[in-house]
Amino acid sequence: MFKKLPVLLFGALFLATSCKDNSEKIKDQTWRTKKEAIANETHNQLLDVEKEQGWELLFDGETLNGWHVYNNPEGPSVWEVKNGEIHSVADDESLTAGDLLTDKPYENYELTLEWKIASRGNSGIFMNVQERDDVPTAWQTGPEYQILDADHMDINVAEKNPGCLYVFMPQANPAEMKKGEWNQTRIKQVNGKVEFYLNGVLTAEEDFNSPEWKDKIQSTHFEKYPEFGKATEGKIALQYWYFETWFRDIKIREL
Repeated sequence: MFKKLPVLLFGALFLATSCKDNSEKIKDQTWRTKKEAIANETHNQLLDVEKEQGWELLFDGETLNGWHVYNNPEGPSVWEVKNGEIHSVADDESLTAGDLLTDKPYENYELTLEWKIASRGNSGIFMNVQERDDVPTAWQTGPEYQILDADHMDINVAEKNPGCLYVFMPQANPAEMKKGEWNQTRIKQVNGKVEFYLNGVLTAEEDFNSPEWKDKIQSTHFEKYPEFGKATEGKIALQYWYFETWFRDIKIREL
């Protein structure tokens, strides 16, 4: 029995060392794969399967073609393309401030994009925007998918959290905004029924054709704006609100 013990100990040590070596190899391979994936990641492009599914790019990664500032399509604005991203410049008062919106209106669609925002920043994505000379801003007609940094003073207001239908309801399900990192947004609208997602989590649902929606408008400050929330077709806008924001991988497919 005692003569067999060293053999057993040796076997145990060999097995432990072997497992450790294999674990290190797996860890190294995993990390190397992750580094390679990050180094070779691409943006503002469509996969073949996405093209087959009907997706289109709303941002080509190089220009603002297909976009313009609300009610002001000409002249220099706070919006630029930098490093393959739509970026809002926050420190040059000589530039025209305003929300950036699509040239084309959309009705039934699925929209996906990634965004990042500066510390204490506030922004959003407006939908069903009606661009009219007698309506000064995009938010006076278009309901908003809220974008908010975790350090913003409104972060403790449930109805103003990221992913919310701004001021109308808190997150339907808890969803975390990744501070200083890229966050994923998905917006889907079919016949006025809308769904918001933040980083894969459903955060809001609403039916813009329902009587309940009209009642909700009357209980907020939006009741002062007669065109707000009436349309179920319109342009999509990125909000400018004094702080830097970045957007990329903006894709849409009509349903």
